[in-house]
Amino acid sequence: MAPSAESPGQAVFDAVILAGGEARRLGGADKPGLTVGGRPLVEHVVTAVADARTTIVVGPERPIPAVVFVREDPPRSGPVPALAAGLNGVTAPWVVLLAGDLPFITASHVTSLLNAATTRPPATAGAPSPRPPATPAHPTPAETPPPVPGDVAGAASGDAREPGPEEGPVGGVVMVDDGGREQWLAGVWPAARLKRALAAYSGRSLKGLLGPLTAVRLALPGRPWFDCDTMDDLEEARMHVLNEWTALACKELGIDPADVDRDLILDLTKEVAHGVARPAAPLTAYLLGLAQGAGTAPDDAVAKLITLAKNWGQATTETLTDS
Repeated sequence: MAPSAESPGQAVFDAVILAGGEARRLGGADKPGLTVGGRPLVEHVVTAVADARTTIVVGPERPIPAVVFVREDPPRSGPVPALAAGLNGVTAPWVVLLAGDLPFITASHVTSLLNAATTRPPATAGAPSPRPPATPAHPTPAETPPPVPGDVAGAASGDAREPGPEEGPVGGVVMVDDGGREQWLAGVWPAARLKRALAAYSGRSLKGLLGPLTAVRLALPGRPWFDCDTMDDLEEARMHVLNEWTALACKELGIDPADVDRDLILDLTKEVAHGVARPAAPLTAYLLGLAQGAGTAPDDAVAKLITLAKNWGQATTETLTDS
């Protein structure tokens, strides 16, 4: 498949997205295929790396254009084998590594990671100070990682190469959450060095592999690190999208969000969709809005409509009988 066009001035990178885990806490559901904001989770992540030279998704093939799909062998054997499968197709000097269930990750977050990886920090005089905690929008230098053994240099394949001096520290950038915890499936790594480290690594955890390669721990605004491991996580992500949409819609319509009882309206549309028909739900909400605007809606309009929807079967029977 054709790789994406590169943005001027941005580091050249490939993206590897791990999207083939077992999702045990979701009952074995196809987690990357679950939707938030009307799109599968994995599509949110693919969109965030639209500037990648090549985007590689490790997981079942899906109808997503301009993406290379690969599988680890055997499938669902863990994140390290999955990363190895994805790295086989990486030829750019940098690789963005992401989980396939990050609903809030955006292209600007990816750009921030790349900037932190490719911007050499200013030199400091005297002895280095202890590593401070990561703070929003400010990269935190990590302890100097140990050199990678030279006897595994042949593990790098393709035209991936070590980033040069102008590309910043020869090390990776890992995103941290609001508690300062590293998120190993949200980061940027020098591809050649990662390949060599992987060839010499016999463990099963990403932390064991990526920890020694980390140069910067980065906290970013928002919650780009938020993943959907449970149904509660998925519901939280969906409600977050709903909150953002409500605020934007209210601004566009000149409505104070404080005047909108969102949960009450959602209860109404749920009852109408269940008791009457799905298309009747948005229609009812629209009619209610018209009545509110005209000043003809009673104070208990929503309660009356919910009761009407619950009794719809009886109401239609009586109407048919009367006719």
